[in-house]
Amino acid sequence: QVQLVESGGGLVQSGGSLRLSCAASGRSVSINAMDWYRQVPGKQRELVATITSGSNTNYAASVKGRFTITRDNAKNTVYLQMNSLKPEDTAVYLCHANVGGPVSWGGTRNYWGQGTQVTVSS
Repeated sequence: QVQLVESGGGLVQSGGSLRLSCAASGRSVSINAMDWYRQVPGKQRELVATITSGSNTNYAASVKGRFTITRDNAKNTVYLQMNSLKPEDTAVYLCHANVGGPVSWGGTRNYWGQGTQVTVSS
């Protein structure tokens, strides 16, 4: 099994910064792409940023230039540095990982973290 554990959420004023972390744990697996999503009640889950195992990145237009996704492959950890935060960034942020495992899996699997709340006050 693979577990994703997020940390770093909290309450911040508009214009402030937060750094989210997501650590993946599991035996005999390879962590492929990792992503950050965010969820607001009543709205569709939104893909915020993606980073491949080779550290290629992609961002939602709404966060480009303000958020930076990075990863430490040695620690199987992905980070999301969020700067110039706005009230509309308020959401539960969820970590997602695409994971490769043993042949018995028949392919890759997708795992989610439990989510961490980010609240930006105006």
